[in-house]
Order: sequence, then structure tokens, then C-alpha cells
Amino acid sequence: MGVIFSNIIGFDGIIFLLAAVNGVVYFFTRKSVNELRSKMHLTVFVPGRRRSREDARDELANLRESDVVSMRAKMGSLYSVFINITGIFPLLGILGTVTSLLGLVNDMSDVQGSFYAALTSTAWGIIFAIVFKGLDSFISPKIEENEKDVELFLNRNSVKDSEALSDDMY
Repeated sequence: MGVIFSNIIGFDGIIFLLAAVNGVVYFFTRKSVNELRSKMHLTVFVPGRRRSREDARDELANLRESDVVSMRAKMGSLYSVFINITGIFPLLGILGTVTSLLGLVNDMSDVQGSFYAALTSTAWGIIFAIVFKGLDSFISPKIEENEKDVELFLNRNSVKDSEALSDDMY
């Protein structure tokens, strides 16, 4: 029981803490993705039953490029943090394993405890990496779709702006 407690305080605790942080980052990433998707959905698709065309036109008229670009940047930053933290889990597991085995070199009296500590660190690192990679599979397609929709929106607006400028010149 002492080995379990010392593991939770040691590298396993760091892995659990990082998993909690990454869970929060995932929540805000998902929220940002869905917020941008709801804005971009109106620019690409015809409104459904829940919104009338007039409501959609009003909302689109109030949608500014700077807001869309800002929302995309926020989404990208959060997603980058999420992906990078997810990639750290296996490394932390390996680091916990190496640290536990190095402790074994100094003190051969608790071989079983040191091996147990080494294996739990590796296991938790791999488990959390798998869980967060699974969660990534839910939001990465939406992020790609958002990127395409934002590009389409920006391209449409640049065409409108250039047409407006050419109309003003004549």
C-alpha cells in the first residue's frame, strides 16, 4: 500500500494532474470548435428549420472577418495545447519508469515495489495518451471543417470587398 501512495504522490500524481489539466483544455477546445462551427455553418449552408433565412441574414450581416479570424486563432491555440499535452503522456510514463528503476540501483531491498512503481507510471502514461487521442478523434474533423469554412468565408468576403471597391471606382 505504501508503494501505491508514493506513486500517487510521485510521477503518477503528475500524470493525473496533467490529465486533469488536459481535460479542461479539451473542454474549452471543444467549446471553441463548436462556437466557430455554429458561426461558420450559416455562411456555408442554408439555414435549417430552427432558423429562418431572415435570422440567418441578420446574423451574417453582423459577422465580421476580424471576429472569425480571432475565433479561429483561439481554436487553433487551444487545440495545439491539447495535442501537445496529449503527446507528453507517454514520455512522462517512460520518465516515471526510468526514475523508479534508477531508485532500484540505489536500494535493492524493494525490488518488487520499484518495479511496480515503474510499471504504473508507464501504464498511466499510455492510458491517458489513448484516452486523449480518442477524444481528439471527435474534434479534429470538426477543426478541419472549420478551417475550410473559414477560408471559404474569407474568400467570399474578399471577393465582395473587391467587387465593392471596383463599383465605387466607377
